[in-house]
Amino acid sequence: MATDTRQLPGTIPPVAEAGGVPVRSKAERRRLLIVLGALMMGTFLAALDQTIVSTALPTIAGDLHGLNKLSWVVTAYLLTSTVTMPLWGKLGDLYGRKLFFQSAIVIFLIGSILSGFSHNMLELIVFRAVQGVGGGGLMVGAQAVIGDLISPRERGRYMGLFGAIFGVSSIAGPLLGGLFTERLSWRWVFYVNIPLGIAALIAIASVLHLPRHRTEHKIDYPGTALLGGGVTGIILLTTWGGTTYPWGSAQIWGLGLLSVALIVAFVFHERRAPEPLMPPSLFTMKVFNLASLVGFIIGLVMFGAMIYLPLYLQTAHGASPTSCSRWSAGC
Repeated sequence: MATDTRQLPGTIPPVAEAGGVPVRSKAERRRLLIVLGALMMGTFLAALDQTIVSTALPTIAGDLHGLNKLSWVVTAYLLTSTVTMPLWGKLGDLYGRKLFFQSAIVIFLIGSILSGFSHNMLELIVFRAVQGVGGGGLMVGAQAVIGDLISPRERGRYMGLFGAIFGVSSIAGPLLGGLFTERLSWRWVFYVNIPLGIAALIAIASVLHLPRHRTEHKIDYPGTALLGGGVTGIILLTTWGGTTYPWGSAQIWGLGLLSVALIVAFVFHERRAPEPLMPPSLFTMKVFNLASLVGFIIGLVMFGAMIYLPLYLQTAHGASPTSCSRWSAGC
């Protein structure tokens, strides 16, 4: 059976075929491996920073005197990375994926450096949010670049490698966080990103060459603002309720009503937006709904355990960051 040898613009073409499997020249293979290594390094950094702070959190909270804001160190990163992912994808279509992937690395490194220099909990939370903006660009940008480089016939094989990164980072993150905290300083949880990020930036700048083809999009800035505001309000409500303010206080009720209003406004806006941030048609797909539900349950259990198990083990049982990292990593 004849195989389709057509390639998308900008992909790395195979020079021959053996048994239907593309065979590349040594130069093309070397270039592809370098680009893939840089993309995987960027994805690994973004995924690692979701978990690496978990075993360092009790030490961070003690040094910066912010135990009541502990969960925000993780939540700020996850929130901004999730909300900005669709924006990074559309901006990459508009102005070039290489440019925005490099921009995401730079923003991520700036957030990492500032997080390491934080002097109080508020600074750390804000800088983690900056880091999350870059992290969202790294995760979506790497997959978009793969789509430009690799033909559809080969793409699944390479995407599997990126999927494996998230599994490795969920185990390596708590272990590395505990090791850095105990042997060096919790600040190295963020400084470790600097050499890896610079290496990825240099590799992408020198080796990755993508054609410039612009795709017109209308970016849903109002939808992004409404979703970000609604989700932030819900997180603030669950964080402040019963601790900073009583559950029946005007502040909590007002925050709850504001959050519901923003989410409702987001739903109505998405139905009318020409290119919605979250197309309502997705929720008519059983596969999407089931995958979202499974992802929610996994995230709830995994991040809940990663944040609070180290706190419990280190404060109640006097465990070291390295020893309790084995529990957080599921070892």
